[in-house]
Amino acid sequence: MLLKADTLKVACSNCNLRELCMPVGLSETELQRIDDLVAVRRRVKRGATLFSNGEKFTSLYAIRTGFFKTCVVTEDGRDQVTGFQMAGEIIGLDGIVHEHHTCDAIALEDAEVCVMPFHRIEELSREVGALQHHVHKIMSREIVRENGVMLLLGSMRAEERLAAFLLNLVQRLHARGFSQSELVLRMTREEIGSYLGLKLETVSRTFSKFVEEGICDVRQRHVRILNPEALKAIVNNPSCRD
Repeated sequence: MLLKADTLKVACSNCNLRELCMPVGLSETELQRIDDLVAVRRRVKRGATLFSNGEKFTSLYAIRTGFFKTCVVTEDGRDQVTGFQMAGEIIGLDGIVHEHHTCDAIALEDAEVCVMPFHRIEELSREVGALQHHVHKIMSREIVRENGVMLLLGSMRAEERLAAFLLNLVQRLHARGFSQSELVLRMTREEIGSYLGLKLETVSRTFSKFVEEGICDVRQRHVRILNPEALKAIVNNPSCRD
C-alpha cells in the first residue's frame, strides 16, 4: 500500500539520478517541462506493493531509492519472480499494452518512486523529441532484458546463471556509483532461484562452490567478488553447457 501522506513534489532537474532515468542534453525549457511531468514522489514500505496484477495502468514509476521485484502467480499458486529493479530504473512498462498491469511490483526495502502519469508522457513526447526517444530506449532495454532472461533459462547451467546474475547486478550498481566488486543482495536466495529457474538448494550450493573456488566471498547477503574474470569465464565458456 502506498503512503499518501508521504507524497512529495520533486524536481528532476535537481535529482542526482537524472542521467539514469531521464534524457540528457535537454534545454532549460525542456527540463522545466520534464519537471512538471513528475506528479509526486511516493514512499513504499518494504514488503508493500507499488502496483498489482490486474490493476488499471495509469503511470510509469522512476525508482529514486530502494529495490523492487516484479512477480506473477503461477497456475499452481507459486510466486514467479520476473525481474529486479533498482534506483534509476523505470518500472510499470508492463501495463502499457493492455492498460492494466500484468505483474505485482513489491518493494524489497523501503523505497521512493517518482510517479509519471502516462498520458502526460505521451503528450510531452510529441513535443519533446528527446523524451520520446528516451521512452523508446527504455522499452528496447526491457526487450533486451527479457531476451537475456530467456537465454539464461533456456541454455545456461546453474553456475552460468548465477555468474551472469551477479555480473549484471554489480554492473548496474556500479553505474549508480557503488562498488564494482561488493554488493548487498536485497533479495533472498529463494527469490534469486525463482528468477533464475533454480531450486533454493541449487542457488546455495552454487554460491558455496564460488566461495570454495575463491571467486566470491559470501557472508549472508554481503557478496564480495574476488575474481570477476573467473565469473566472466564461467558465463563465456560454451564447454560448460550440456
